[in-house]
Amino acid sequence: MTPEIQNLRREIGKVFVGQEDLVTGVLTCLLGGGHALLEGMPGLGKTLLVRTLGGVLGLDFARIQFTPDLMPTDVTGTQIYNQKNQEFVFHRGPVFTHILLADEINRSPAKTHSALLEIMQEQQITLDNQTYKIDAPFLVLATQNPIESEGTYALPEAALDRFLLKLKINYPGEQEELEILRLQTRPSVEQAIARVITRDQVLELQNKTAQIHVANSVLTYINSLVRATRQRREIYVGASPRAGIALLKTARAVALLAGRTYVVPDDVKKMAHSAMRHRLLLLPEVEVEGKTPDDIIDDLLATVPVPKDE
Repeated sequence: MTPEIQNLRREIGKVFVGQEDLVTGVLTCLLGGGHALLEGMPGLGKTLLVRTLGGVLGLDFARIQFTPDLMPTDVTGTQIYNQKNQEFVFHRGPVFTHILLADEINRSPAKTHSALLEIMQEQQITLDNQTYKIDAPFLVLATQNPIESEGTYALPEAALDRFLLKLKINYPGEQEELEILRLQTRPSVEQAIARVITRDQVLELQNKTAQIHVANSVLTYINSLVRATRQRREIYVGASPRAGIALLKTARAVALLAGRTYVVPDDVKKMAHSAMRHRLLLLPEVEVEGKTPDDIIDDLLATVPVPKDE
């Protein structure tokens, strides 16, 4: 693990207790140049983690609270007529940042979700035949509550597929929850964190991640996992090639976090659930039986042959 990543984890740990897999998943998205959808019950610290990450990185940070009346232009920005100059001037929206917290993203309708499609894929906005670039790095961290249905809108598949990972947040352990309570007895906990990484260092880490070696056998393993989802009777729509790209990017990031210059099959296994669970559509009768995409992925990891070391 690089010194920069160690410093990041240390500073995040001052405020956000436990949930190591979640922290690793978010850092994996940062290194892999992708976006993450954080799903968990209310009060588990989804927003706190994203806000903390924005505090420890030397990057611009913005937050959008998604609501039913949020319009696409509230996200991207809009053209406003300047009477003095008699011309339209583009006023940038909150997406022109480095880290964007899309809080409770499923509280807005599909029209608003669609405003993020081009941004998340191409890091640009096209408005009135003009293209506006968003500076790298760009990371969208969206949160949603899985149990509420009133006043929420399910994310369309096109929007879900833009997320590199879908990370689930569980309840903390007993000692972790006790430490969370202890932190609340100390004043100004979030003010204790410091910025430990600059924008240039983040870009350098992303470049190192892209250079991590991946053997042909590991590429074949990734391809086999993705293609196997399209052959399962329980699955209505299997994973697309973008799922394979997500597995490749995140496996490289996991290798970098582990201090290696090459990917091993276990790196792929570690990210398989997070990279594919939101890209699989199960048949309705399978869902009625109580099966989830994670169950199918468990079976795939147990049956798809793992390559031997080259």
